[in-house]
Amino acid sequence: MVQQFTLADSLSLGDLHTYLQRASRVEDGSVRLVAANGILAVYTAILYPRGILDESPTVLGLRTFQLFETDDFDVVVPMRSVVDRIVRARGEIGEDDESRPVTMTRPPEVNTVTWAGISPPRGGWRPLGETDAATLERAAREGIDEVAATIPEGTGEQLVQRVRSEVWGRGIDGLEYVPAGAAFAAFSLGFLGDDPTSLFETGPWTRLSSRRGHVLVRRKAWTLKA
Repeated sequence: MVQQFTLADSLSLGDLHTYLQRASRVEDGSVRLVAANGILAVYTAILYPRGILDESPTVLGLRTFQLFETDDFDVVVPMRSVVDRIVRARGEIGEDDESRPVTMTRPPEVNTVTWAGISPPRGGWRPLGETDAATLERAAREGIDEVAATIPEGTGEQLVQRVRSEVWGRGIDGLEYVPAGAAFAAFSLGFLGDDPTSLFETGPWTRLSSRRGHVLVRRKAWTLKA
């Protein structure tokens, strides 16, 4: 059986390319592709614990795309391989083909990605209100500056990860249970715009949603409400 999927149009292909390019600047590793009910959910990892002592929250980016005549699947594949296939597919599209479905083959699966084994729920989300792009962008930029100022050149990977965990695990002022890493994800992935960002919660998960995409945060057990 040929392992492939078909996006509804080439505009979706361009959006997917931009999304993965932005994600690769943060974590150039793997991407989880979940096809179900005619929708492709594309998960990317922005932050996640690197060991049992790492207190980093799990922060994932999510964008969805309409599919055309594609069987359901759930795979984790190398991000670079997906980007390479997108580039080839875009090169084969003519100027008059923007509204036509685009078929791509799926790269071989990888099985060593810890974050991909944590599945955010699809339903049961409770609205928590809204925040604006300025608040999230400010938190992201302040965190980026703090990480850059704290980590000198040549610092070992273990210390780098500890600093990032402390900075991005810190809460955002005025947004209970939303770590700065969520703002970093929304900013880095290009999800912030003029529209407000809606906040939702279910169990240990928090979701930030805008018209451009979603950020999913799995909080540590000690941050959960009693």
